[in-house]
Amino acid sequence: MAISNWMAWEGGVDLVALTDKSLSQPNVIVHAARMVHTPKGSAASGMILYQPDPKGTPLAMGFIGHDLEIGKYFGPKIFAGTPFEQAPVLAANIEVWTKLPGSVGCKIKVGNLLFEATFSELGPLELISRAPSAMPPFHQQGLEAKAGKVSLKVNGKDIPLIVPPVGITGGPAAVWAPCGIYAR
Repeated sequence: MAISNWMAWEGGVDLVALTDKSLSQPNVIVHAARMVHTPKGSAASGMILYQPDPKGTPLAMGFIGHDLEIGKYFGPKIFAGTPFEQAPVLAANIEVWTKLPGSVGCKIKVGNLLFEATFSELGPLELISRAPSAMPPFHQQGLEAKAGKVSLKVNGKDIPLIVPPVGITGGPAAVWAPCGIYAR
């Protein structure tokens, strides 16, 4: 099978969550990687959605990183055909840290918002290989460890979260992914 679009990463911290149990769709996405590699280059990158008022406009939404050209690759090349295809690209500072075996996390500064996600009680690392589906429309391979405990702060304030059992990519909704690849 020929691959035309791909991205690979190192040090991924991936969270999909809801802030209210009545919601049918996540209103929080924090995906960050210490380094993302694409045909356009390599840089710390990710994706953010923070919509504390589910009926309002998101306070932050889009692909993130300090190299905006790499961010522009994600929508049309990796997430084509999904609600994220036309997502904006936002300048962000991303820091991913690991204190293994205990915890991992990230700090993401986007505009006037500082996101701090921490995962602990990590499960065993598992080798994953997921076939494309409607969402996501790409192959996934890599290593993942499910987070048993998750915390998120926005501008220093703890955000209560409901972490569903399955996230938007078909695996657990809160994982540390030390390495992986999306390909289509």
